[in-house]
Amino acid sequence: MDRPASHRLRHGRCSEPSRVYLLTSTTRDRFPFFEDFQAARCLPFHFNQAEQEGSLCSLAWVVMPDHFHWLIKLGDDTLATIMRRFKSRSRCSLFKLGKLKGPLWQPGYHDRALRREEDLREFARYVVANPLRAGLVRRLGDYPHWDAIWL
Repeated sequence: MDRPASHRLRHGRCSEPSRVYLLTSTTRDRFPFFEDFQAARCLPFHFNQAEQEGSLCSLAWVVMPDHFHWLIKLGDDTLATIMRRFKSRSRCSLFKLGKLKGPLWQPGYHDRALRREEDLREFARYVVANPLRAGLVRRLGDYPHWDAIWL
């Protein structure tokens, strides 16, 4: 779906260090690329890499067949820098593994800044429960592509 004004969503976007954000990005044309187990396992490596570099603190994440959700506490880098690095690195890794021939990610991403009073554990539960709501599994423990610091 072509949305010519979607670039306007980025105007006024700011990144606040130490703020908690829920990030979401989808695959190109919502293709279920991460149904492939090895491809899906590539993303957590890059979530961890961003954390080890000090760009953020990863609180929870889930890799779905055609998108991911990532709950983070932002460090000194901007959201745009983190997402640009993550998308580039994950695409390169998958290309090297022979899992990818064309574009991987949809342009842009969605971010939601959480208010300080919002319950982070509730958002973490929301993030990791995505496979249950999507009907991919009956029990969360049966889905291999998620993690949260509280669970």
